[in-house]
Amino acid sequence: MERIASFSVDHTTLTPGIYVSRVDGDVVTYDLRTRTPNTPDLMDNMTMHSLEHMLATYLRNSAIAKDVLYFGPMGCQTGFYLLVRNAQNDRVLSALKDALRKTVAHEGEIFGCSAVECGNYRTLSLAAAKKEAEAYLAVLEQKEEWSFCYV
Repeated sequence: MERIASFSVDHTTLTPGIYVSRVDGDVVTYDLRTRTPNTPDLMDNMTMHSLEHMLATYLRNSAIAKDVLYFGPMGCQTGFYLLVRNAQNDRVLSALKDALRKTVAHEGEIFGCSAVECGNYRTLSLAAAKKEAEAYLAVLEQKEEWSFCYV
């Protein structure tokens, strides 16, 4: 059986940031790594779920909205995957930072926070989403330019 691309990345050296995980034709899969893998510092379900609701909504209403195919959490609880068609790395990074800023500044309910809209709406916390968004935004703003490469 072929090894999948994400298992080929050395997770012992991976640090928080933004990476191109793979390219399939015109679709780019971004690894939005918010936490260092294989450490006790994992996202809890509430944080992961809450930030997913916020970023999925803001990204699907951003400058790259028409090209966003998917946004969702990694099962390992260390980040998210973002799939974008016709992606330009700088535009994606700009839209992501904007979505994170909007999440930090968001007032009111989390998007999709009802039994009709979500299968587990009771595990949503705006405070958790804001805290995680602020921390990840700080990581992304540490560098002037990202290579988008794992090494």
